[in-house]
Amino acid sequence: MTLTADMIPGYRSGTWKVDLAHAEIAFSVRHLAISKVRGKFERFDATVVAAENPADSTAHVTIEVASINTGNETRDNHLRTNDFFSASEFPTIEFRSTGLRHEGGDFLLDGELTMKGVTKPVTIRGQFGGIVTDHSGAVKAAAEGTAVINRTEFGVTWNAPLETGGMLLGEDVTLSIEAQFELQQDAA
Repeated sequence: MTLTADMIPGYRSGTWKVDLAHAEIAFSVRHLAISKVRGKFERFDATVVAAENPADSTAHVTIEVASINTGNETRDNHLRTNDFFSASEFPTIEFRSTGLRHEGGDFLLDGELTMKGVTKPVTIRGQFGGIVTDHSGAVKAAAEGTAVINRTEFGVTWNAPLETGGMLLGEDVTLSIEAQFELQQDAA
């Protein structure tokens, strides 16, 4: 479905920056074939340039790989090594949008994800939370979304066999994003 400004109550074109106090980029991956390991990235930046026509809007996200946090320091240090993210060689993960569309009540943000020097198309399926003016007069917008990527397609291939069969880690990683943005500048 063609996305229009009137489909988004209170839509405002302009430049929006992520409010880090109200945002999270998290992930989960199958572990031991019976449960999931969850984590998040503590440091990232995101900018949305909302065009007059929402379908022409762009988003750019940069994540600091070294900020990975699964709640286990030993595991986090291993994730930073060449076995996983190679944080010293590839210090950031980046997402750049290529399009925004509306389908079945969801917003789909198409883009390119770059991790470990590999760029692949990714679609984030999400919901738009709305636009409000807060108690200090700042205009805020919020959205949330998820995407599933295959980590091995990005060169994150380390794994270990289990005695009972199967592998220690799953290949599919679910990314979850919740973000509040603040309008920095209205479109001129």
